[in-house]
Amino acid sequence: MVGIIVTGHGRFASGLTSSIDLIAGPQEHYVAVDFEHEVDQLTADLTKAIESLSDCDGILVFADLAGGSPFKTSVLVSQAYQNIEIVAGTNLPMLAEIVMARQFGMDLESLVNSAVSTGKDQIIRFEMASVEVAEESDDFSDGI
Repeated sequence: MVGIIVTGHGRFASGLTSSIDLIAGPQEHYVAVDFEHEVDQLTADLTKAIESLSDCDGILVFADLAGGSPFKTSVLVSQAYQNIEIVAGTNLPMLAEIVMARQFGMDLESLVNSAVSTGKDQIIRFEMASVEVAEESDDFSDGI
């Protein structure tokens, strides 16, 4: 199974993890790494998370912002290891899709592609449809 690390500013990782636990149940081979202190602490936490998933068939790191400290630190730390992919711009639908899909034995590259696709597809804008007003001559006495 592919291991998952979620990281981001503040309690982004533990917040998403709370939602994932509610949607899909507690996850195995999954680590949330919050960034609330210094980059040195984040580096140590990410290294520990990667090492705790060393028996997995690869690791997929989900970060909140491309270019942010959690993303950049994940990239730097991952260079000392193999078979790690990092995705930025993480959202809940993306993460939920992947925690469920990885249970079917999907490989790391397939999971990354699915994550990016799902993440983009779930960004929508709601637009209220206009409602036509019935004219006075319409008879609705028998219902709709």
